[in-house]
Amino acid sequence: MSDRPSLVGRRWYDFANLLAFPFYFFGFSYRYSGRANVPRRGPVLLVSNHQSMLDPVLIGASTNRYLTFLARSTLFAQPVIGPLIASLNAIPIDRTMGKDGIQSVLDRLKLGQAVLMFPEGERTHTGEVQPLKPGVSLLIKRVACPIVPVGLAGCFGGWNRFMRWPRWSPPILQAGPSTIGVAIGKPIPPERYKGKDREWILDDLRQALAVQHAAAEQLRRK
Repeated sequence: MSDRPSLVGRRWYDFANLLAFPFYFFGFSYRYSGRANVPRRGPVLLVSNHQSMLDPVLIGASTNRYLTFLARSTLFAQPVIGPLIASLNAIPIDRTMGKDGIQSVLDRLKLGQAVLMFPEGERTHTGEVQPLKPGVSLLIKRVACPIVPVGLAGCFGGWNRFMRWPRWSPPILQAGPSTIGVAIGKPIPPERYKGKDREWILDDLRQALAVQHAAAEQLRRK
């Protein structure tokens, strides 16, 4: 397995990103910052708050890497979504981040890939950063690469888990609750978490996500 998708996979990923940028910009007045904070080469773990179905591709469009996405294993059984997310380099994982999930992430990182995960384990019910899944701490302790916190804002207003259809906020109209901001923070060295207990790791990582969430909120058109 390579550190990035095949040639066909890269072209498909590039095409999806090409479509994603105008979709988010014209549909949700998308703004972003911190793109340069994602290392251009080598393994990196991106961690983000999770507000909507828009999030994975949105973060992909905001970074300079081919991302490996972690997606709930049950999604791969769905007839349309399953093949689509698999084609965009998603891998199945249990939302509790069990042993198999941790090993899947570590295997991808060993190959030098950039892996995106949502440590809350599911989309937020409120729009705020939720408590992180306990299993995340086991992964963080074993990671030997930079950890990049990402904050999303406005996606909850754009298409949250309670909405059947998205709520649009194009730039030509008055700003609403669904204008989107994405803030990518400075990499956290993995040494920060060595020797720390579970609660310290989860609390520190959640605070890092909350900081970026607030930064993304400031970016949004209002």
